Amino acid sequence: MNALKKIAAVCRCQMLKLTTIVLSAVFLCVCHAHAAGRVSGLRIGQGIGSVRIVFDADAEFDYNVFLLDAPKRLVVDTQNVYVGKALEKTKDKNNLVGRVRVGDIQDGKTRIVFDLLKPVVVRKVFMLPPQSTFKWRLAIDVSVASEREFRQKAGIDNAYGDKSLSMSGSRGRVVVDATPRAHQQKSRKIIVIDAGHGGHDPGAVGYSGVYEKNITLAMAKELKRQLDRKGKYKVYLTRSTDVFIPLRKRVAIARKHKADLFVSVHADSALNRKATGLSVYTLSETASDKEAAALAERENKADVISGLNLVEQSKEVSDVLISLAQRETRNRSSEFAKCLVDEMRKSVKLISDTHRFAGFAVLKAPDVPSVLLEMGYLSNKNEERFLRQESYRRKLATSAANAIDRYFEDMKHKSLF
Repeated sequence: MNALKKIAAVCRCQMLKLTTIVLSAVFLCVCHAHAAGRVSGLRIGQGIGSVRIVFDADAEFDYNVFLLDAPKRLVVDTQNVYVGKALEKTKDKNNLVGRVRVGDIQDGKTRIVFDLLKPVVVRKVFMLPPQSTFKWRLAIDVSVASEREFRQKAGIDNAYGDKSLSMSGSRGRVVVDATPRAHQQKSRKIIVIDAGHGGHDPGAVGYSGVYEKNITLAMAKELKRQLDRKGKYKVYLTRSTDVFIPLRKRVAIARKHKADLFVSVHADSALNRKATGLSVYTLSETASDKEAAALAERENKADVISGLNLVEQSKEVSDVLISLAQRETRNRSSEFAKCLVDEMRKSVKLISDTHRFAGFAVLKAPDVPSVLLEMGYLSNKNEERFLRQESYRRKLATSAANAIDRYFEDMKHKSLF
């Protein structure tokens, strides 16, 4: 009899445990039934004086973004999505955003709080639908700001007071821009094409006496024509006639137009008349570091980096921001150089080690990805003949235009990791 009682007691105990497990599962299902999806990850990437925060999710969700002071915080309120505490463990290093905290608030909302290491402003907030290997992504761009700018924005719901920032009631909008009109993202990418030499500077003199300055101008105009036809670029030439422009002025033109890409076109020459082949140059790390040091020492730092006033920053912060700008620009220049080499390889002869590095002055803009294209050797009889042909320059321009398309498409994905 005692044995039967023990068995019954064990059965009751097991039944109680099973009931508890079932009820817990039901409770969790009920709790998550209101969530349309789940935030599966958080990534933080360092930019030029800025940080991009990216949430990965398996479904679109509602959100609201704003700043708070005392202490400085960036707040993201979410709804219709499950956000776990695992986000607090992110270890991505950057110079603007510190500790991350996640907590539930009323009405099924979750609040994600980022402690700020420096004053910032929210430049842009947008959600991207599934693409390639990515699912839904919410991206938030913040950039370093002065204390005055931060205080103007802190405590204003929806960042900049823009009610459209909240997705509630407006599901299906892919992009929500919290940026003031003056800072809104350009609808078309800006390309500046630089025809090398000009005026009293003829550049290289070809095998038959042709001037490099005339070949580069013809090529620059052809590339502009092809890019204009695509309808998605705004293209400027540093010169459209036979005039001389100092090297630094060419860089200044690119920065004045806030160029997304700068392409300087040249043709090479060598004592060895058998030398042939196209090459692509980007700024060397040594030259880049020297330029960064020179920029940091200038008194007027208001426009060293486009869109970022360094006058209000300490020398230490300025040095870091300029270095970051140079590094990111150098990396993007190399990315475009790779695209250019890959496309050119399909149609023309290249020299070995096609992507090369040098300290050309026209490549030294700290915030404009820049490359110098050497189309070939004018000192070579056959290559000079090719470069004088409109059909050959058209072929080069087609490859360059394809490389520009590919670069911006690649950057669109890489900027979101």
